Amino acid sequence: MALITRRRALTALGAAAAATLAPPAASAWADSTEHRPRPLWRAHAHNDYEHPRPLLDALDHRFGSVEADIFLVGDQLLVGHTVDDLDPTRTLESLYLDPLARIVKANRGSVYRGRHHPLQLLVDIKTEGSSTYLELDRHLRRYRHLFTTYVHGKTVPGPVIAVISGDRAARIPLEAQRVRRAFYDGRLADLGTAAPASLIPLISDNWTLNFTWLGEGAFPDAERQKLRSIVQQAHARGQKVRFWATPDLAGPARDALWTELLAADVDHFNTDDLAGLEAFLDAHR
Repeated sequence: MALITRRRALTALGAAAAATLAPPAASAWADSTEHRPRPLWRAHAHNDYEHPRPLLDALDHRFGSVEADIFLVGDQLLVGHTVDDLDPTRTLESLYLDPLARIVKANRGSVYRGRHHPLQLLVDIKTEGSSTYLELDRHLRRYRHLFTTYVHGKTVPGPVIAVISGDRAARIPLEAQRVRRAFYDGRLADLGTAAPASLIPLISDNWTLNFTWLGEGAFPDAERQKLRSIVQQAHARGQKVRFWATPDLAGPARDALWTELLAADVDHFNTDDLAGLEAFLDAHR
């Protein structure tokens, strides 16, 4: 196992301290609904685990979606961006599953008290997809009341919806299950296919592979129409849309691109800047 970097050690220490000192019921997202703003369901915390307090920082900024990259090491699901980042104390359970279970219990059945829309947990598989997904499925079964579940053709809502991204081999065992606690992150190639929203509720793709515009100058009309067509097709089938690799440096270009995403009704905005996206969405309600 790789040695823990100083940044990782400090992050882990901060997360542990936060979990000890700030119980869910004392957090902003656990307060009475009359005393706090609504959650920002469009806000997606890209590489959420790199923030000082994984999950908790995103919830404090009212995000509706968080992303965790996982590696299968033995029977453990370790969270990190690369193999060199891995730390045996930073597991999917310790950073996400156990805290979410505590939060949902404290908030009487939801992540944000009084809000029954599910939080999206996007799990990005970094090791071989099939074997990693099967181990992930065993982990999710331990939290059976936490997750939206597909049961013999019917989707049963839960406080959290797990969506599987990353290595594409995960689709094979996931799609074969008649009972599962996870769903699949599709690509634009899946748009308009026979795969239903009960399997693929989310269509994600790389912005730079589909559009040339990065927020500077005018958005080409043809690209604006392409974006809106993608969203309309997805929404007609009950699917949501997300793009990654969008500009994320604070400034006019990012604001211009986010404004176009909002106008097109894109469902999730990717960012590492929690406060920046929170401020943007609040300003554009």
